[in-house]
Amino acid sequence: MWYDRRYACVLGGPSASAWGLFRVPESELGLLGNPRSKAILELGCGAARWSIALARAGARPTGLDLSSVQLARARELQRQSKVRFPLVRASAEHLPFRDATFDLVFCDWGAMTFADPVRTVPECARVLRRGGGFVFAAASPIRYVTLDLAKDVQSRRLVRPYFGDPRFDAGSDDAVEFSLPYGAWIDLFRGNGLTVERLVETRPTPGQRSRYLPRADSEWGRSWPLEAIWKLRKE
Repeated sequence: MWYDRRYACVLGGPSASAWGLFRVPESELGLLGNPRSKAILELGCGAARWSIALARAGARPTGLDLSSVQLARARELQRQSKVRFPLVRASAEHLPFRDATFDLVFCDWGAMTFADPVRTVPECARVLRRGGGFVFAAASPIRYVTLDLAKDVQSRRLVRPYFGDPRFDAGSDDAVEFSLPYGAWIDLFRGNGLTVERLVETRPTPGQRSRYLPRADSEWGRSWPLEAIWKLRKE
């Protein structure tokens, strides 16, 4: 397949507090702000390395994931790190929290890739307090329209429509993924009271290789966006 299927579970580790396929440090991007005392939901936490780092920085995180295997790993890392916070098994499409529970919701791939954004975005907006932040990293729509499945590489030509079905099915055992055109993302955000503050399209440094991608795709990412990180604010 075009990426290591495990990345949705391991992004955020081994070096927590770094974003996406090219592990861009949060200290460089400053997308989450000062986490101290904030109630934070990690959406699709996997092994919860991000949340552990945030708890050590004084935040009050909650980790959510649909995988019991990943949550078991998260509990083990909690024991090792001597950090405690809630871990919840649930779908990002139906968040089991009251309205206006969190100051910040974030996702480093994971749930915002493998769940339907038409359902997840309203849920994230609902559980955010007024003025709260929503930050997530996911694949750039450019990535899907240039993916050559037959050759298992990113192409330098368009191989599928930009518009149409938001579901991407590779036809293998990998999970179905979701991606929207940029305009559809913005309409969805605005329709749920979310304002776009920033869009970061990550890019590898010269010669940098992502541990989640073939070398050729990492090099491809020097010229075209492989992923996007959205920073939003609830009005």
